[in-house]
Amino acid sequence: MDIWQIIGRWFNRPEVRSKEVARERLRLILVHDRANVSPELLEHLKQDLLAVISRYMEVEEQGLEVALDSSEEMVALVASIPIRRVKRSAKVAPV
Repeated sequence: MDIWQIIGRWFNRPEVRSKEVARERLRLILVHDRANVSPELLEHLKQDLLAVISRYMEVEEQGLEVALDSSEEMVALVASIPIRRVKRSAKVAPV
């Protein structure tokens, strides 16, 4: 490990190379294509998840990330949802 990696870790700035970023973006595009999920559908899903989870918790919307990840046999929905706090009482909608 060189000095720049140590400094990067010290300041919580992981080293990200453009090649790795491009590879990850391409992987996400391929996953979306395999799952036949349009970006619009994924955005609607993201908004629906946010609406449901917001009943129970305060969520940091800017940090919300929803993606599809695939293995050889299946596709998984992966969500990273930053939570500010859990609400004491939930606003539960009737089913």
